[in-house]
Amino acid sequence: MNPTRMTQLRDALGGTPSTAPLRLTRRGFLGTTAAASTALALTRFSPNAYADAGAGDFVTKSASKMAKLIRDKHISAVEAVNRCYARIDEVNPKINAVVAVCRERALAEAKAADEALASGKLLGPLHGVPFTIKDSFDTEGVVSTGGTLGRKGFVPGKDATVVARVRKAGGILLGKTNTPEFTLGGGGKGTVNLVYGLTRNPYNLGYQPSGSSGGAGAIVASAGSYFDIGSDYGGSIRGPAFANGIAGIKPTLGRCPRTGHIVGYGGAFDSFQETGPLARRVEDLYLILSLICGPDNWDAAMAPVPLRDPAKVDLKKLRIAYYTSNGQMDPTAEIQGLVKQCVGYFSSLGCSVTEDQPPKMKELSEVRQEFEGADDRDHIRRLLKKHGTTQASPGLRVDGKELASADFTRLCEEMDAIKSEQLAWFEKYDMIVCPASQRAPIPLDYEPPGGREAAMRGGSYTSEYNTTGWPAGVVRAGTSTSDPGLPLGIQVVAQPWREDVVLAALAHIESKTGGWQMPPL
Repeated sequence: MNPTRMTQLRDALGGTPSTAPLRLTRRGFLGTTAAASTALALTRFSPNAYADAGAGDFVTKSASKMAKLIRDKHISAVEAVNRCYARIDEVNPKINAVVAVCRERALAEAKAADEALASGKLLGPLHGVPFTIKDSFDTEGVVSTGGTLGRKGFVPGKDATVVARVRKAGGILLGKTNTPEFTLGGGGKGTVNLVYGLTRNPYNLGYQPSGSSGGAGAIVASAGSYFDIGSDYGGSIRGPAFANGIAGIKPTLGRCPRTGHIVGYGGAFDSFQETGPLARRVEDLYLILSLICGPDNWDAAMAPVPLRDPAKVDLKKLRIAYYTSNGQMDPTAEIQGLVKQCVGYFSSLGCSVTEDQPPKMKELSEVRQEFEGADDRDHIRRLLKKHGTTQASPGLRVDGKELASADFTRLCEEMDAIKSEQLAWFEKYDMIVCPASQRAPIPLDYEPPGGREAAMRGGSYTSEYNTTGWPAGVVRAGTSTSDPGLPLGIQVVAQPWREDVVLAALAHIESKTGGWQMPPL
């Protein structure tokens, strides 16, 4: 994405967006079908920004393009909603990505948006744009299960903060997308639960969409939704972005509130969880992130740090570290080659490029794994009890090794010490380019070499950056040759609060590789 386009996105927001929480009026209609919600974004672009502004298939446009089309009255909000639902109805029986819809309410809101626009009133930067939301977020008047049986019929009376902000900006909620139980219970099959079942990868139905925002990734990739908002505890935005060939960003811890998420804020494991957008194009990530970020005066970990403009990042001056393996479990040759290919896009600009990686990655992974089970996973059993679930998903881990208080505090100290050492290391660089996964998207019945426990001991290419809290994003950068037709993504990581660097770098990679491609559904 060029600087002019990024500036247009910034200008479209009219300055810093409001971060005040919003309580919306409850609507009565509730739909629960196997369909997906859709999200679009409204931004101002110059007339020449997109030559195809009125042409082509509307459902394949970026959220930003569709927003302009609605505002310029090339398409009505009602038609946009109907086209999204038509696409959902077409693809969802195959992939099971959308698990609840609110069709009647969405069409009523779209009609109201069209009437407002006709009278000269713009509701916000997402005026009339439909969107979907991961089922782990509360949505007022729409069933919100979090993938757990105890909430099978639960209908919240209030939106999660990020949902409220998107709706306040004029977005129209279409429905909810599938997630594992509590976003943690997918086991070896990615996105699956006992409420709605299994979600499949739209590029090959025998493969996973990853998790836990797998439903979000699958329906956005399938052009049934313009964007979604996910949560990321160990890679749950970046994994689905990788597996479904789209773009996604996990922002810095403290950037976007988790209020209204089924695994929310607070507690010993609070620092691992962030929320952020998934979309087909990087330009949409900036727009959506601009709207949902900022304190909500409820999630105590949030900080009022301004979101910087990616258009102001001078790519030529970036100091880049890259690695092709974490030293624990080597990625496939094609993944390692993809890292080098993408690094080449920056070295050709004259960037300083060094093969390097944060110190003690293996040690940090090991400490986190021990830390997560240190209470014998009683925090998971408390979630089950809180929501009235008596039958947990088979993939939900409820076992651990309860440690003495002294050992628990020791793990906290060890983890923080490594994080400090890694932060000091990062002073030498502006960003990291690295794998997002060890291999291409995996089959539904895949069993890793040595079993799942061995794979966990091999570390992760994403959870490292949940532990540090650094911003990290993924964009499609190629197509697998070992698993033909499946997308491959690349991960970019930046220093704390430098989402602008991540977004600018992802946009540059996208401009070189083409980014998202329509799946053969």
